[in-house]
Amino acid sequence: MTAQPASSNIIWHRATVTRARREALNGHRGAILWFTGLSGAGKSTLAHAVEEQLHQRGYRTFVLDGDNVRHGLCKDLGFTPEDRVENIRRIGEMAKLFIEAGIIVLTAFISPFRAERERVRSLVEQGDFIEIHCDSPLEVCESRDVKGLYKKARAGLIPDFTGISSPYETPQNPELIVNTGTTDLNSCVRQVISELKRRGILEKV
Repeated sequence: MTAQPASSNIIWHRATVTRARREALNGHRGAILWFTGLSGAGKSTLAHAVEEQLHQRGYRTFVLDGDNVRHGLCKDLGFTPEDRVENIRRIGEMAKLFIEAGIIVLTAFISPFRAERERVRSLVEQGDFIEIHCDSPLEVCESRDVKGLYKKARAGLIPDFTGISSPYETPQNPELIVNTGTTDLNSCVRQVISELKRRGILEKV
């Protein structure tokens, strides 16, 4: 359920410049590409690689990256289950603004809880939210652990670490599953681009 605003003295202002008009100006639909998976699964790498391909083809895009967002919008949040929920709530609301602007927004967040991912999906129209599961075995993710986070988590130095001391709830019906554990990056990018074409996201408007 959507929480009610803290104040009753606010009214939604409806702009004359609509999403449809912005999309017509951009020449394509807006959409949320929601990359989810364990730390080290390749979410950010894949999201940025897909954005590069889309940008070169003339699409208006923006990547919301987990670490980057925590430097600003969500720097007041930790990694407790409650803070994770609030982190994804904020990201969802921001992603919604991007598609209202007619932009293809790519989000790279662990987003471990199904309920929170579904809550973001419920914010937008059907077909606007493309959940992409970056599927990689835990052992592969650990082998890519350049920050040493898994090692610290296994030593008990990082509480509530997804995959170790906090659960990751695998998507049940994602729009796309990409095997980022064993498939090379270029093939993963092609898989995402093909899915976007199939769903009409990349059709010119």
